[in-house]
Amino acid sequence: MKEKIYTIPVNDAYNTACKCPLCALKRDVEKYALDYYLGPSLMEPDTRKLTNSTGFCGEHLAKLYEREINRLGLGLMMHTHMLDLEKDLKKDLLAAAPTPGTLFKGKDRDYKKNLDALADRIERRLHSCIICEKIDFTMDRYLDVLLWMYFEDAQFRARFSEYKHHCLPHLAFLLRGAGKYLSQNQASEFVGALVKQQTEGMAELASDLEWFTLKFDYRNKDKPWGTSKTAIPRAIAYLSEEGGIQNGD
Repeated sequence: MKEKIYTIPVNDAYNTACKCPLCALKRDVEKYALDYYLGPSLMEPDTRKLTNSTGFCGEHLAKLYEREINRLGLGLMMHTHMLDLEKDLKKDLLAAAPTPGTLFKGKDRDYKKNLDALADRIERRLHSCIICEKIDFTMDRYLDVLLWMYFEDAQFRARFSEYKHHCLPHLAFLLRGAGKYLSQNQASEFVGALVKQQTEGMAELASDLEWFTLKFDYRNKDKPWGTSKTAIPRAIAYLSEEGGIQNGD
C-alpha cells in the first residue's frame, strides 16, 4: 500500500529496532510537543491562554528546562502561568486555616472537607499538563490509523506480527483501542493475534530471567548465556512504558 502522510509516523515506528514501537512513536510525539511549546507558538495569545490555565506536569517542566533552547521563552511562559495559579488559589489558601474553636463557638465540622477540597484542586493543577493532553490526543489518532492499517495494509500487518511484544502499558493501550475502534469480528482477529504475540513474548522473557538467575550457580558457569544476559533491562522495558532503558541495552 502506498504511504499516506498520516501513515508515515506509524510505519516509521514499526521500522525501528526498538523493543516497543509505540514507545518510539510516543517519544517522537513528545519531542514535537516540547519543541512546539518552546518555539514561536509560546508568544501566541491562544497558546499562552492554554499554558497559563493548564500548565505542565512536573516531568514535562523538567524536560522543557533540560532542552536549554529557549530559557527566556520558558521563563515568560512560567511567569504568566504562575500569575494564573496565584489568582486561582490565593484567596482560598488565605482562608484555608480553620477558625480555632472557643467556649462560645463549637467545632467547625466542615474544616476537614474544606481542606480536602482545596488539596484536590491543587493536585488537579499539578497533574494538569498541556503536553500530556497533546500526546494523549495524538497517540489516540495514531492508534486509529494503526488499527486501520492492520486490516488494510498486508505489509504493515506482517511487520506488526513480527514483534514478540509491546510494553505492558501499550498492550493495555492496544486492547482499549480495539474495543473503541474495531467491530466485534475485527477485534476477534486483532486481539487474537496480539495475545498470541504477548503470551509468547512473556514466556520467552520469563525463561530468560530464570536462566539469568541460574547462571549465578557455579554449575552453570561455563554454559552459554544465550539471550538472557539482557533479560533484566528487557523486563524493565516491558513492564514500564519506555522502561528507562532503551533497546534492552
